[in-house]
Amino acid sequence: MKNRILTGITTSGTPHLGNYFGAIRPSLELAAESKDSFFFLADYHSIIKVNNPQEVTSSIENIALAWLSSGLDTKSSYFYKQSDIREILELSWILHCVTAKGLMNRAHAYKALKENNDDDKGINMGLFSYPILMAADILMFNSTHVPVGPDQLQHLEMTRDIANRFNHIFGDTFEVPEAIINDDESIPGIDGRKMSKSYNNVIPLLCDEKTLKKSIMKIITNSLEPGEPKDHETCNVFSLYQNFASDEEIAEFKEEYENGISWGDAKNKLFNKANDSLLKEIKGKLNTLESRVSKNTQLINKGIDPKNFLNDILDILNLVSRQISLGNIENDKLLPESQIKSIFEMSASFLHTS
Repeated sequence: MKNRILTGITTSGTPHLGNYFGAIRPSLELAAESKDSFFFLADYHSIIKVNNPQEVTSSIENIALAWLSSGLDTKSSYFYKQSDIREILELSWILHCVTAKGLMNRAHAYKALKENNDDDKGINMGLFSYPILMAADILMFNSTHVPVGPDQLQHLEMTRDIANRFNHIFGDTFEVPEAIINDDESIPGIDGRKMSKSYNNVIPLLCDEKTLKKSIMKIITNSLEPGEPKDHETCNVFSLYQNFASDEEIAEFKEEYENGISWGDAKNKLFNKANDSLLKEIKGKLNTLESRVSKNTQLINKGIDPKNFLNDILDILNLVSRQISLGNIENDKLLPESQIKSIFEMSASFLHTS
């Protein structure tokens, strides 16, 4: 089987530069190489922590815009909303039934919340069994490779454990996926910690120039005066600049640090480089896409044969159901052909850009 890449992003909060450099850009680079890629908006995952429907809806649109305006090619990759594929929840339940509770007890996210909380107060079952839904997302399409950050690696290992257990009990059914590590720890926020919505230290990806500059000017630096040499290796401004610049530009900036560049000038240089090299291009595509996405949340595109996409889902569930003696999945689990055609024609009208 050829490499099949699958990745997604939880639809909560606003996309930021950490998302772009840590997940979006490397995933798009992998997609260009594999030619068999699946990208999804993980809205089921988001409701584990977010109970505001308006916030989820807004985030779905923002995340979709972030991926599309960053260069996701909807003619050669599948792009879908998790909740549009109801079979994922069917598979999730089946996987629940072969997954040991002890495996879930070892999940880092659950253990971190339980550490000072013996009675599990505030912990819902969505959070506890989150790795099983993630496994269903991955195994649904027999993905071979999954880009993950270091904090998600354990969940991918759990997916492998679940797939191997199912295959051991019922025979070879699922492809056991491999992890591709995206080290987004190298993307610092304005306070020096990993850029994260949880830390409220992000630089937005989809923003105007004024907001971008304001965010960059908030980056924490030390008290060294203009003219005093500065250590580029420990500076968040320099670390961010490296993601936008060429080797030659990085070498020049390093020399300016040694010559005592002021923090204001350093931040202005970062702003100008970020705005000119990336964000202007993204905003150009964003203007074309924004009105289209807000009018239609169906993101499956016309570029790939819809029958193949939906048959992938049906084939897996048919195989799984036969393996565990549930009988064949009924054909009405799929959308009628006329509805498939309508969805793909409609979505193509707003996803395709010339």
